[in-house]
Order: sequence, then structure tokens, then C-alpha cells
Amino acid sequence: MRLFLPDLPAHNPSLPPLATIVVAVANQKGGVGKTTTAVNVATALALAGDKVLLIDMDPQGNASTGLGIGRGDRKSGTYRLLTDGETDTKFGAEIGHETECPNLSILAADPGLAGAEVELVIHPRREFRLRDNLENIRRAGIYTFIILDCPPSLGLLTLNALVAADSILVPLQCEFFALEGISHMLRTIEMVRVKLNPTLRLQGIVLTMFDKRNNLSEMVAADARSFFGAKVYETVIPRNIRLSEAPSHGKSALSYDPRSAGSMAYVKLASEFRAREYLLSAAP
Repeated sequence: MRLFLPDLPAHNPSLPPLATIVVAVANQKGGVGKTTTAVNVATALALAGDKVLLIDMDPQGNASTGLGIGRGDRKSGTYRLLTDGETDTKFGAEIGHETECPNLSILAADPGLAGAEVELVIHPRREFRLRDNLENIRRAGIYTFIILDCPPSLGLLTLNALVAADSILVPLQCEFFALEGISHMLRTIEMVRVKLNPTLRLQGIVLTMFDKRNNLSEMVAADARSFFGAKVYETVIPRNIRLSEAPSHGKSALSYDPRSAGSMAYVKLASEFRAREYLLSAAP
């Protein structure tokens, strides 16, 4: 299956291809659809023809499970990338698991990742381990996108992701407390920008778990658009049972049920995402 993403500038042959872009999908609040967004945006981009590497930065390993990588098969992945200092240009291809989706590979959350934060504390450049070890992979131009699925907390793993990233995509659940949580996330982004990664930019905020039958969802969406303006994506991800079912089958929603409302929403989101990244990268 190959997707056509409408209004996607990079598919215009007269435009230059994008250099490798690293995007962190992050929110300090859990349960906002972060991993679902990372997995399905990565899948949609890959199905549209982009070469994508998804890196599972969360010790819970939900992105790995959601793409069918069993715990017994995660012998070498994100932990090795962070702690071994490996910088070979073929590193991503060597330990990245191929998925059933063409063009999509994943670095799984291997068992050692749970203790990585403790080990990283002793390193003098502990916040820069991921950025340093991705540098040769980026230069090799193997991937159009490297997407980082972050843990739902601000520890050294998330911090490494934000320091390595060019931009950050923030899922915002359409519930009241989520609005409070995003203010903390924005303060974190600003802190990282000032002290560690001055080129980090807020790529966008995507509204998730939207229920059109619920007035609160409409209110949260209106408040978010009023406050953040164009940073909020036009595409809204609905509450959808297929999005919840897909991970239990080791599949993205796009593979599990490509015609579901959730899958179609992520196709639209990927189109917006890709176009926005092209414009940001092309800007002087």
C-alpha cells in the first residue's frame, strides 16, 4: 500500500529533498496519545515514500510493541545507541528492526533502557549523547525523518531527545488538565532552547482524543487555537476504537484498519506535518 499525501511540497520533483530531520514527539503528561501519534505519523510518512526511523526512547517500549517488536527481540536498540558511543553511519540500519511497513524502521526500547538514565549521569556530556551518536547517521542521509518517541516525563532520556531534535511535536489531549500540562512542556522547551539546543523549535501542537459529542473537547480545542494560533494543527485526531485496538495486534492503525477515522486523520496530519517541515527547513 502506498499513500498519497495531498499538498505535500516535497513530492514536487522541482523542489530539493529535505535533509534528515529529527523530530521529538513529547509531552510531560502521560496518556495524551504521544506514542500513537509517533507510530502513525511515522507510518504515514513511510507509506508516502519517505525513509523513516522511529526511535523508541520510552523504557515502557510501547512504540516497539505497537509495531510488532516482541520483548525477546529487543536485544540491541536505543540503550546501545545512548550508552555505547557507536557512531558508525550504518548503525541505524544495523540494529533497526524492519517493520511490515516499507521504508519504516524502528530502534526498539531494549531492556537496558530502564537503567540508562542512571548510567548517563556519570557522562560529562550526558545531555548530548543521543545528538552525538546520531550525527553520522544524519550526515549519511539514510533517512528523511528520525522520529523520537519520548517518555512521559522530563528525565535524561527526554532531555537527550530534545537536545538532539530539530523540532518538537506536542500531542494535546482534549481534556481540561491537558491544558495545564502543556504550559509545563512549553517552559521545558524554552529552557532547552536557552541552555542546550538554541535551534530547537516548536513544530506544532496536535489535538488528540477529540470527541465531537463532548462540549469539553470543543472548549479545549477553541482555547488551544486561541492561545497558540497557527502552531495548532488543523487536523484533529478523534477518539477512535481502531487507534486503541491496533497496538494489541502489533500494528499501526494505518496497517490495522487504513479506512478508520483515526487512520484517515493521521494521514491528513502527516500531510500537514510534512508540508510544515518543508517550509520550516526552507526558511532563511
